[in-house]
Amino acid sequence: MKISWIDAIKGFGRYLRIERSLSANSVAAYLNDVRRLRDYIAEHKEGLVPSALSYRDLSDFVSFIAGKENAVTTQARLISGIRSFCQYMLTEKIITDDPSALLEAPRSGLHLPEVLSVEEIDRMVASFDLSDDLGHRNRAIIETMYGCGLRVSELVNMRLTDIHRNEGFVSVTGKGNKQRLVPIGSVTLREIDNYMAYRIVMPVITDQNILFLNRRGRRLTRVMVFKIVKDAAAAAGIAKTISPHTLRHSFATHLVEGGADLRAVQEMLGHESITTTEIYTHIDRSYLRDTVLMFHPRARRR
Repeated sequence: MKISWIDAIKGFGRYLRIERSLSANSVAAYLNDVRRLRDYIAEHKEGLVPSALSYRDLSDFVSFIAGKENAVTTQARLISGIRSFCQYMLTEKIITDDPSALLEAPRSGLHLPEVLSVEEIDRMVASFDLSDDLGHRNRAIIETMYGCGLRVSELVNMRLTDIHRNEGFVSVTGKGNKQRLVPIGSVTLREIDNYMAYRIVMPVITDQNILFLNRRGRRLTRVMVFKIVKDAAAAAGIAKTISPHTLRHSFATHLVEGGADLRAVQEMLGHESITTTEIYTHIDRSYLRDTVLMFHPRARRR
């Protein structure tokens, strides 16, 4: 089936939103990858329509991008976007064979984010000025991200009705609008309660059911959460490269180091694959060494 790039990209966007239920950010990223492919084709292989794409066309495009952008993660993400686009065209019978099937993503070494110690997280929590109304909100944000292992998007969209206090759980809407239940501890609930005392007297609240609001009563942006976390790390004297994901990674790492079952951690993080959880819940080598020495019969010291 012959189809224009404009129609193919529009249809791909609908496919990602409706069929795959991806978040707005993921949809935007995939569409951007396909637009880059379209622009490359227009410049180097003028007149080629999506249904006529071959493996060689796609391979040439990936090589072209690799020559400009060295990052392995960029190339891997780009290939993922192209594969999804080809899968869409197969589904819609625009093509009969997948030209991306033989594309190989570049291999990358395991990149592990920084892990904060419990003491460092305590310092971040203690860094806020509680005489400022936003101090209680920001403190509750740090505790909620670390205490529940949330992504930024999950935090900013968290609703009051998602908190099931009596059961000790929060409902979290993750990637692909998939919901999961995550335990919430007494420390996190206490910090949320302290923040709520200030939230209920805000003069204007536009998003009534959203938990964390800015000064204008609207939900926080992802950028604002990044700033809150980075400012707290700086105030706590932490020199590591910190982002909101650092709190999520620390949540998972501390659970595994404390003896939590990896499957349970997978469920709490909302990972589809246990392999992803194994990467996120990296345990430092000294911990692994000590575990082997303590429990393996051939490793015990005499």
